[in-house]
Parts: sequence; C-alpha cells; structure tokens
Amino acid sequence: MRRRTYLATVGSTVTGLSVALAGCGGAPGGGADEDTAADEDDTPAGDGADDTTEPDGGDGETDADGETAAGGSSEVEMVTEDDEYYFDPIGLFVEPGTTVTWINVSGAHSTVAYAESNDQAETTRIPSDAEPWNSDILSEADATFEHTLETPGTYDYFCGPHKSLGMVGRLVVGQPGGPGGEGSAPDGELPDSQTIVDQGSVSYDEFSG
Repeated sequence: MRRRTYLATVGSTVTGLSVALAGCGGAPGGGADEDTAADEDDTPAGDGADDTTEPDGGDGETDADGETAAGGSSEVEMVTEDDEYYFDPIGLFVEPGTTVTWINVSGAHSTVAYAESNDQAETTRIPSDAEPWNSDILSEADATFEHTLETPGTYDYFCGPHKSLGMVGRLVVGQPGGPGGEGSAPDGELPDSQTIVDQGSVSYDEFSG
C-alpha cells in the first residue's frame, strides 16, 4: 500500500509540473508577440516622413539664396582717376523693377541713355519700350542719380562730358535684348551682354585689363 501511494503521489507531481511548464512555455510566446507589435508601433512611417522633409527645406533655402545673388548690386560709381573716366562696374545685371543708383565718386559726370530723344545720343541702344534717362552733371562728391528699369533688355549709356573719351556703361535688365543687345556702343567698348548676365557685374578694371 505504501508503494502504490508513493507512485500515485509521484504521478500527481509529474502531471502538475507538466502543466506548469506548459503554462510557462505559453507566456514567453505571448510576450514575444506583444513585444513585436510594440516595436512596430514604436517605428511608425511618420519617422521616415520627417527625414524626407529636411532636404526639401534645404532646397528652398538654396533657391532663395540663388534669387538674392541674381540681382546683384544696383549701384554704379562714376570715377575720374588721373586721365581715366569710367563707370564702375562697367557692366551690371539687374532684375526688372530695380532702381539703379549712380554715385559720383570723383570729378564731374552724368549718366545719359543712348536714346535719340536725348541730346548727344546719335543712336538708340535701349529697348524700344523703355524709358530713357538723362541726369544733370553731378559735380559734388557722393551726389547721386536714380532711375528705375522696368523693361527687360540691354541698356547702353554714356557720360555727357566724357562721351568722346569713351566713358560708357551697359546694364542688362532680366535678359539681353533690344538694339543694344549686340555689339558695343559707338563711343567705347563694353562687355558682352551675356557675360554680364553670367557674372552679375563686370568691373572696369576687370574689363579694361
């Protein structure tokens, strides 16, 4: 009787252990499924979307910078230096609607568009729809004259007192074009219109060499 009782007790214990082990085996499996689901939830597609928006913002900044550099400076100096009389830069690119300011650095100068409606201009070298300009002679240091350029194209101009000495300049507004788009002014050499567009501005020293 004792032997049967002992075997029955052992059998019950083994059965209980089997059930317990089966329960433990099920728990890790369930936990793994939950962890996997949690991992999937922790790495949403939204993180990838955030990564792709950063380059877009960078491109926008580059475009904005490109637009700012395109217009360049809108000032032109008028200079007397020894026996030289010149505009600097001699070639300047601006966007339509830009107001160009000529500054008298030294000497006495004017800025006059090559338009037959202006005195001293035997030919027209500005766009046909453009408004010509003709400043007074500026004799005081730092005196200025301003003119706003609306019509795209090439504008050639000169200094009234020094036209015969080759004091000429060129503006390109938006893109080359018009009667001034080809060749140079009749009173002096000028940089090519496309070169002005490509560089933004051409200094007198750079052009005269």
